[in-house]
Amino acid sequence: MGKAKATLDTNILISAFGWKGKPKQVLAMAVEGKFELVISDKQFDELERVLEYPKFSFTEEQKERFKALILSVATLVNPKEKINVIKEDPDDNMILECGVAGKVDYIVTGDPDLLKLKEFRDIKIRTAKEFLKEGRKDNTKELFQRFLNRPRVDFGKNFLNEIDTTM
Repeated sequence: MGKAKATLDTNILISAFGWKGKPKQVLAMAVEGKFELVISDKQFDELERVLEYPKFSFTEEQKERFKALILSVATLVNPKEKINVIKEDPDDNMILECGVAGKVDYIVTGDPDLLKLKEFRDIKIRTAKEFLKEGRKDNTKELFQRFLNRPRVDFGKNFLNEIDTTM
């Protein structure tokens, strides 16, 4: 199985950019190459628009550097399929469209309309906290598997008795 793929909702990206916390940890994992970040052109347009909201007061340099970071680590997709599952806020469907087009394993979001789906077409929909927890579980399984597959060393029956414990 290859590296996991995930779409981070715009609210997660903005939170990762502006504050410390779980969303920042998730984005750091993408930057470190722990999973493949997938974003659509439409979502990137939304990110650019949201970064301009006066309530955030990001500097122009900060915004440009953040957008450059996202573009440098993300795989861009151009969804062809229109999805209309989220009736309460139809704009949220673009996140599902991105996930489907990018064949992602996860959508990470703080949006209640998306979170209530829990899963969509085999894509797990999780909060940042849940994603981090599942990632740790997956990492623990991988580490345990590597431990089981390690080369065996035979120290002999009396090895522990032969160790000088007077040091």
